[in-house]
Amino acid sequence: MRSIHKLCVFCASSAGQNPAITRATDAFGRLLAAEGIGLVYGGSSTGLMGTLADAVLAGGGDVLGVIPEIIATERAHPGLTELVVAPDMHQRKAVMYERSDAFVALPGGFGTVDELAEITTWGQLGYHDKPVGLLNVDGYFDGLLAFFDRGVTDGLLRPDNRALLAHDTDAEQLLHRLRTDAFDHQPKWDS
Repeated sequence: MRSIHKLCVFCASSAGQNPAITRATDAFGRLLAAEGIGLVYGGSSTGLMGTLADAVLAGGGDVLGVIPEIIATERAHPGLTELVVAPDMHQRKAVMYERSDAFVALPGGFGTVDELAEITTWGQLGYHDKPVGLLNVDGYFDGLLAFFDRGVTDGLLRPDNRALLAHDTDAEQLLHRLRTDAFDHQPKWDS
């Protein structure tokens, strides 16, 4: 079984309008704290990011926020265990990668998809062997998962590369999969 001491979570800096997503984000944060898993995230006090960090902190967990300098003054969460202000998004992602044992995406927008795609691609290329997953809250990622499955069907994404991204609708099951599933992180140079 793989140990996960620090989990990097990508999610929205806005709250959105779906209370099921907010509840699931709060519950995920409480689960991380209960399991003794520290959170690494984007450092914002707003939106789902703030909800997640607050839930982990309320449960007595450790939270590392990594926020780009351009928004640190207005958005940085003031109550974190540790806050790193990165000069840009590339450095932000590098710190988040270095300080995490695994990665999960919760609902979000372009930034969340960017971070999820980049970290999964790094695994595909063999830069790391850390597990990557997404929590499919209220069907939020159904379209993205269908997109990846279509890539496999059309021969543009190899099945073993597609398998690098775990997903589940249940947070506990997703954490279990990240700890136990075999992820084939052999360098892949073609699709």
